[in-house]
Amino acid sequence: MDTGSVTLPTALDVDAAATRLAGVAIRTPLISSPMLDERLGARVFLKAETMQRMGAFKFRGAYNKISSIPRDRWPSGVVAFSSGNHAQGVAAAAKLLGMPAVIVMPSDAPRPKRERTAALGAEVILYDREKEDREAIARRIAGERGAVLVPPYDDPLIIAGQGTLGREIIEDLAKAGLKPDVVVIGASGGGLAAGTALAIKAAAPQADIFTAEPEGFDDTARSFRSGKRESNARMSGTICDALMSQHPGEMTFAINSRLIGKGVSASDEEVARAVGFAFRELKLVVEPGGAIGLAALLAGKVDVKGKVAVAILSGGNVDPDLFYKLIAA
Repeated sequence: MDTGSVTLPTALDVDAAATRLAGVAIRTPLISSPMLDERLGARVFLKAETMQRMGAFKFRGAYNKISSIPRDRWPSGVVAFSSGNHAQGVAAAAKLLGMPAVIVMPSDAPRPKRERTAALGAEVILYDREKEDREAIARRIAGERGAVLVPPYDDPLIIAGQGTLGREIIEDLAKAGLKPDVVVIGASGGGLAAGTALAIKAAAPQADIFTAEPEGFDDTARSFRSGKRESNARMSGTICDALMSQHPGEMTFAINSRLIGKGVSASDEEVARAVGFAFRELKLVVEPGGAIGLAALLAGKVDVKGKVAVAILSGGNVDPDLFYKLIAA
């Protein structure tokens, strides 16, 4: 993709997406915990996107994209590639709009994600993430069926849809007379980070935004440091299954390098502790990838002392067996 020939989304596109999603996406709560505030010495807020349709922010971008497809293209449906949350978001949005959906998913994706995607009526096609190119498979299917490809992050409408989450953060903090000083956002391809940064920076330009990634899969942070898109050496090997994109998107990196530019990482052990903390202290079920921002805060990877800090709990679709192991540890 040549980002020079593509119009990048803006905060106005996020506003338009919010109008499109009104009454369809759930306005998820911004929660706080006195225990967390005391532990970190800050006013900490968590955006509980675990309560979104299908348990993840991905529904926002998927619906914004799919509902914008011309109606004469609807019968041919949509095709997406995803490890699970985007898969479910696309499947749910397509079902609401009465469109067929094909989802290309890795064979090692958590079973609940595969089953829920199929239960929504989508046709699931599995691939080997170590040996096969998921995007190539999806593009081939889209071409054969005349379907619209719905990418997981590198698309203006996807990014704008995800940005409605950041817009809600700003609005809910404003009701309390606050603005964010620090925002921590989990990153894989970078769509959530890009959309949220557009909304946050438009209203609170002073806010420091950080991406958070698993150790060994910190391609976004390394890309910030080098000034070019870096790749991960592996495509598996972390409990954060939702955060294993090979490299940042071209469009998302163009936005994130300008509005964010700083990234941190957390180990699987730190993520596990965050999942356990969310369950025991907040009574929330958060998948490992969805807890990466909270993990970064709890591990002291970002200085928030005396500040208003926000972390996004971006997904709650966790394999039951893994979840038990994490909270029992």
